[in-house]
Amino acid sequence: MKIERIETIPVEIPLKEGFSTKTAHGVHAVSNYVIVRVHTDEGLVGLGEATVAPRWTGETSATCISVIEQLLAPAVIGQNPLDITRLRHRMDRVVKLNPFTKAAIEMALWDIAGKAANMPICQLLGGPVREKMRIKLVIGALDIPTAVQLAERFLNMGVTCLKVKTGINAEDDIARVRAVREVAGPNIPITIDSNCGWNITTARHTLQRMADLNILLAEQPIPPNDPAAMGALRASVPMPIMADESVFTLTDAWNVCAAGGADILSVYPGKHGGIAGTVEIVNVAKAAGISCAIGSNLELGIATAAMLHLAAALPTIESETYPADLVGPIYHQADLLTEPLELGPPAAVCPMGPGLGVTLDEKQLQKWRVG
Repeated sequence: MKIERIETIPVEIPLKEGFSTKTAHGVHAVSNYVIVRVHTDEGLVGLGEATVAPRWTGETSATCISVIEQLLAPAVIGQNPLDITRLRHRMDRVVKLNPFTKAAIEMALWDIAGKAANMPICQLLGGPVREKMRIKLVIGALDIPTAVQLAERFLNMGVTCLKVKTGINAEDDIARVRAVREVAGPNIPITIDSNCGWNITTARHTLQRMADLNILLAEQPIPPNDPAAMGALRASVPMPIMADESVFTLTDAWNVCAAGGADILSVYPGKHGGIAGTVEIVNVAKAAGISCAIGSNLELGIATAAMLHLAAALPTIESETYPADLVGPIYHQADLLTEPLELGPPAAVCPMGPGLGVTLDEKQLQKWRVG
């Protein structure tokens, strides 16, 4: 089997009314992503999704398409799509970085492999170890009345964990989290995510002041690239620390784990250049004796399916303790799938058809494609 061509389709999908989110990186109201189809000479077609975001990795829809057409496609066309390790190496040799762009092609290769074997990807990864993955829903760094209203809405949907965005202003952050805790009551776990928004002094002081709010974990309180600072912060605050922006590459994961910079690593295929790269990073965490959790860049249906397969197959991704951000399709006006994923809340289920187990909806694709 050989790869014949790679098709790139830019899409623009707004978030649902009331679901736009605000973080320390800015406001996310519309998703400009790229759907990828890898076509083979045997008629099998693999699906991929690049959830690109310029404020996250510097990738945009336009750069994604350009990198694929000019560099990645020539590196993989004519090759066997089942040689995933070799094709990852070929992609890395022609362009550095661009993880979400590479992930779109790589997850399409896994989709082809699963379809060729008539197995779901989670089976190719060794088989599922859990049937359901508990999820959490995310409340942006919004004003308190809006945050409270959203928390009530999510709790009424059946969610059993909430995530509150922080990192904007310490006093407002504390007030927002406290208001959500009052709505949620004492037994609903709450995580917070500052998206690098605090410096270490603000983070230490603010997290200590949140000690009475029973925070399950604090995600990326300070900027990345200083694992020692993360380790020092971790030693001085009462709740576990999760690294997200600090861990893109395998080297990042090693450095954070070696420095004692986190209790949990946030992982997902877009950030790590694909499914295989995520497995590698999860194995570093496993060797270090720490847990992982599924993070998110507000994916659509295809990339969320890839995340579901990883969450189902890897024991170290402990969705039972640290609920997953398997939520992108819940937030968007469309998921581009013929059959929606089972995301709950309170828990998501992995699609068990061949490959990713999902089918692209051509009508939705035509409605939301750009250009």
